[in-house]
Amino acid sequence: MNGSIKRAAVLGSGVMGAGIAAHLANLGIPTLMLDIVPNDLSEEEKQDPKARNKIAAENKKKLRKQNPSPITTQKSLDLISVGNFEDHMQELNDVDWIIEVVVENLEIKQKVYAQVDEHRREGSIVSSNTSGISINAMAEGRSEDFKKHFLGTHFFNPPRYLKLLEVIPNKETDPDVLAFMKRFGEDVLGKGVVEAKDTPNFIANRIGTYGLLVTVQEMLNGGYSIGEVDSVTGPMIGRPKSATFRTLDVVGLDTFIHVANNVYDQVEGDEKKVFEVPGFMKQMNEKGMLGAKTGKGFFYKHKDKNGSTIYELNPETLEYEQEQQKLKTDASGAAKQEKGPKRKLKALVSAKGDRAGDLVWNITKPTLIYSAELLGDIADDITQIDDAMKWGFGWEIGPFEMWDAIGVRKATERMEEEGATVPAWVKSMLEQGFESFYKTENGKLYFYHKGEYVEKAVNEKEIDLKLHKQAKGVIKQNSGASLIDLGDDVALLEFTSQNNSIGMDVIQMINDSLDEVNQNYRGLVIGNQGKNFCVGANLAMILMEAQEFNFFEIDLVIKQFQQAMQRIKYNEKPVVVAPFGMTLGGGTELVLPAAGQQASPETYMGLVEAGVGLIPGGGGNKEFYLNQLRGLPEGVDLDLQKVANDVFEKIATGKTSTSAAEAVEYGFLDDFDSISFNGDHQIYDAKNKVLAFDKAGYQPPQEEKVPVVGEPGYATMMLGAKQLQLSGYASDHDIKIASHLAHVLAGGKIKYGTRVSEQYLLDLEREAFLSLVGEQKTQERMMHMLQNGKPLRN
Repeated sequence: MNGSIKRAAVLGSGVMGAGIAAHLANLGIPTLMLDIVPNDLSEEEKQDPKARNKIAAENKKKLRKQNPSPITTQKSLDLISVGNFEDHMQELNDVDWIIEVVVENLEIKQKVYAQVDEHRREGSIVSSNTSGISINAMAEGRSEDFKKHFLGTHFFNPPRYLKLLEVIPNKETDPDVLAFMKRFGEDVLGKGVVEAKDTPNFIANRIGTYGLLVTVQEMLNGGYSIGEVDSVTGPMIGRPKSATFRTLDVVGLDTFIHVANNVYDQVEGDEKKVFEVPGFMKQMNEKGMLGAKTGKGFFYKHKDKNGSTIYELNPETLEYEQEQQKLKTDASGAAKQEKGPKRKLKALVSAKGDRAGDLVWNITKPTLIYSAELLGDIADDITQIDDAMKWGFGWEIGPFEMWDAIGVRKATERMEEEGATVPAWVKSMLEQGFESFYKTENGKLYFYHKGEYVEKAVNEKEIDLKLHKQAKGVIKQNSGASLIDLGDDVALLEFTSQNNSIGMDVIQMINDSLDEVNQNYRGLVIGNQGKNFCVGANLAMILMEAQEFNFFEIDLVIKQFQQAMQRIKYNEKPVVVAPFGMTLGGGTELVLPAAGQQASPETYMGLVEAGVGLIPGGGGNKEFYLNQLRGLPEGVDLDLQKVANDVFEKIATGKTSTSAAEAVEYGFLDDFDSISFNGDHQIYDAKNKVLAFDKAGYQPPQEEKVPVVGEPGYATMMLGAKQLQLSGYASDHDIKIASHLAHVLAGGKIKYGTRVSEQYLLDLEREAFLSLVGEQKTQERMMHMLQNGKPLRN
């Protein structure tokens, strides 16, 4: 199938339908969102289009207020139009993809599909977001062209943030349609796509629900509290912080029970017993104790004048009896000291007789066996299962990767010693001498499949830096960064410092990398695949030097940081920066001067130094100001004061984008084309941007004189800050920080419109930084941030 999806329709505007519509709109795809006509309209309202569209319209409005936000920018909402099933189904003739997200009832879905079949254009794709109803059953009775273009596309909630997209063909789905949707899902929707079979709850919900119910049963059988279970089933074993019961509170108990019952109704024997929801959970559901949506679930947050206290449920009494308990044992303590989820998991399950170790083993063992039993039924290979659990449930390691971490032979022997039945294919694998499900060789990943190791197929756009370094090595490295050859004469600078913070080691590698690239490469990408791109400068180092009155050392570091940023800006070969996640303070200062940026959709950028009592010190004030000047449309009179005020407000308040699209609006990024919809393709896209610069005959910019607002502009900026103070929104120290920032942006005590050199502004910036870092209140803010991870207002 050729072509693209230029317009879509979402049928159903509930939480999931509206979330999918928002995700499509975030990607620039105009989307029609339909729902039923309200059944309580008066005769007069029945003639009013607005009243008839009320359900879809109100659900569109709710997108603006949800947290976390399903939209990347308010402009996304403009691409969502609303309507109803009675008046607007004919508009389906004008869309390329129709996504059904109505209630999980086969009869209702089939009625909707009958209407869709009547109005859709031949060749348009139709899909269902069902979480478990049979795709083949939904397609029954439909036209031949409908069936050829029909499949399941199961998004996970919330669609903007969760990576998994399960694609499920029906018996008659055209292979070209399936291939197109998998490619579209990855390249345009930015998803991790797995092809699932048409079985109850598909892959992730099947195994995830099983694992959650096994955990609940182990809690009841072992006499553990809810809090104890959550304390060891979260990050300690590579799961999200919400662990088990907080996850259920977030999902909603009613939703979870529906998903569990869907499997329960379709399986038999021992499997059916596992999927039977425990009695106390059924009682919770009846009482409306559904979790976050009702305020009470497995946990309850009580607020009073002394603050908030979190209580946990006693499953026997259904009362909230105690504050959350944690399971502290020798094994849990040892696991905390290990690095990485694989080593933590192994430390826990190896501790026989330890309450924490036994709990984790007793929930891990059946989940691993169940995953192996389902191979071939729910997916064709183990990578589909592992990827689904990582992308859909936020597991850091999938079931077969967990088995490898524990040791396949060791774990299998223990399972059998304890009376468990391990699937024959796993035992056969071991008998043939295969000791693990996965192996890496020459920078490639292989997995066990039917008696041999098979190379995992990877989209060429997906560059795994860890595997790449195994195959190619590094050009040079130090304690804070590595320089890697990406191929095609493009190099990549990868930060490896703690939290990817910028210290002297990173600054040195920036300079070394630019030297190397200018001699031997066509350009440089600065990027990595850590948790966040860069959280800023090494705050602990700066605070330590300030407390020891080593201001000469701080001045030297800041000067070298500024010089490195200027080198990036004026380097003879193009430098492209690939930010993602937290890109704060010095991270943003690194992005601003580059020849190009290639951001991930989830890029949170901001010059946030005021939160620790400072202003940007690496040239961020100057570059952000210049970016805003360049961003003005041609022919617009240059209103320096307006630009200065905007930059002043964003830096003084630490304004941070909630997406890359918003970073464009704020002026941190240049344009929408600098965003890779799929974060896994970001390094590839950044590399290609370097090559495009080189092919176009890249020439570095010429150093520019900067027009500033001078002394009158300083007064204007401070007037706004003083008004905030009088309103109680700014402290005395906030005003002192603001005064230094305004002085730098204004260019000091000079005339409005004076043009100054970049170095002049850098010197002002460095002086202001040094003055503030010596302030006691600034040092208190820095210490508070390091100890508590959040800003102090003093």
